[in-house]
Amino acid sequence: MRPFLLGITGGIGSGKSCVSRLLASYCLVPLVDIDQCCRHLLDVDQPGWRSLKACFGEGFFLPDQQVDRVALRNRLFADAHFRRQVDALLHPLARAAMHREVDRLAHPFVLIEIPLLYEAGWQNEVDAVLVVFARRGRQCLRIMQRDGVSRKKAAQAIAAQMDLGDKAALADFCIDNSGSWGRTRIAVIELGNELSERFPGSF
Repeated sequence: MRPFLLGITGGIGSGKSCVSRLLASYCLVPLVDIDQCCRHLLDVDQPGWRSLKACFGEGFFLPDQQVDRVALRNRLFADAHFRRQVDALLHPLARAAMHREVDRLAHPFVLIEIPLLYEAGWQNEVDAVLVVFARRGRQCLRIMQRDGVSRKKAAQAIAAQMDLGDKAALADFCIDNSGSWGRTRIAVIELGNELSERFPGSF
């Protein structure tokens, strides 16, 4: 029987990873992290690594042949055309890796954290979507603190993604992570209880 897939998305600095981990822990269901899948794809001699090298040459590789992830990330945020090119290379590989992992887990309910779910057009890959959102100022502050970047760089990263309000309007479930973690935690637990009632036998 095909599992129910809940896609979790949001924006950079919205706290979606913290929410994903808490919801998975509370509901005792597996969590697939698409960012982690993509990181593995860019390891030396993996499919994404080979595609990046074939398309762009040595420009994003360190002397030891590791991908220069900082340089790649900076270019992705700054150059929309380049971002579309890289997405076209990596998204099909990441989608295939996601489905392999879901099949391997063999669980009736799986959470999948997909940062660019709507940007990539993956909403039909899942059965429902949870959007984790936060006020833009809070997003910016979190990015600055986490990545040690300027406000301009943080704002650039936010602008490279689809507007969070537009994402929330399309979602089946939403969690506001603008305030304290305590408030967010209560909202996550309430959602976990709602999911357990709507999908009995999956938890």
